[in-house]
Amino acid sequence: MEGVSVRKIKKICVFCGANSGKDVAFVNAAFHLGEVLGKRKIDLVYGGGKLGLMGCVSTAVAQHERKVLGIIPSAFTINNLVGETCGKEIKVATMQERLVMMMELSDAFIALPGGFGTLEELFQMISWAQLNIHNKPIGVLNINGFFNGLLSFVDHAVKQEFITPRARKILISATTADELVDKLQAFRFESDPALSKLKWSPSSSQKEKLDLTLRL
Repeated sequence: MEGVSVRKIKKICVFCGANSGKDVAFVNAAFHLGEVLGKRKIDLVYGGGKLGLMGCVSTAVAQHERKVLGIIPSAFTINNLVGETCGKEIKVATMQERLVMMMELSDAFIALPGGFGTLEELFQMISWAQLNIHNKPIGVLNINGFFNGLLSFVDHAVKQEFITPRARKILISATTADELVDKLQAFRFESDPALSKLKWSPSSSQKEKLDLTLRL
């Protein structure tokens, strides 16, 4: 990465499945990502609990003596639905509040394999970056080609002119944890000239309060 400016990343939010998936490679990759974050002295923000890949990555980070913060809706804590969070836990009222807090407390975002919830979180962060709500790097860890179909679809949407080439650069991908973290650190945000004029501050005269529910 010689000659490339490196952004300081202290906390990474990881989105991933509450299941372990069919391929043991997903579990191994989640543990390895946690190890990589720990060795690089990067703390973890995640959705809380100890199920599936979420439990794997949080356990690995904690074993390397880095801070772990689980942000979890109170509904999930009833009857110990998702298990005990590894590290500090913050309870929130809604899924949307959870995602907003994840965005505010993290320096970058990584998605591991997961289901609808993982995909929602990933694309919400991409949409908010496109809308200039944040400028933090976002990447997917493409284990055994898990995200190949998704990446192909995004490229298809670019060809069909629903996603601009500039916006496409928001989504980073790599096949190893070290490569992905390197790419996140080297990421340079390119704001759309038109969307960069949006004012999301609560004090803005153009918008009375921050509305993070807007999606493209």
